[in-house]
Amino acid sequence: MLVCQCNMITSKEIEDIVLDLLNADPWQLVVPAKVYRELERRAKCSGCVPNVVDIIVRVTENYHIQHEHPAGELIDVQAHLAKLKQQRSGDRRERRSTSHRAA
Repeated sequence: MLVCQCNMITSKEIEDIVLDLLNADPWQLVVPAKVYRELERRAKCSGCVPNVVDIIVRVTENYHIQHEHPAGELIDVQAHLAKLKQQRSGDRRERRSTSHRAA
């Protein structure tokens, strides 16, 4: 389906670009300007932008549903950060206690 008449861009082209962007970084924010930049074009009359946004939302939702990880594979971010913080503070204590000693 033709989405942008000014640039002759089809919905398939937009979908492919969005998938390429998500494959490169699944958590990036995909916006119409980024899609047009990848296509090496620009929105001339901007009449297509709402349709481009709808395609981006649909493709992004489908992408994340297909690549959903089971709950057992997800990392508890807060617990992981607390563990890293504890390790770092332990490393600092060790460095302080050995680096300021007089020989």
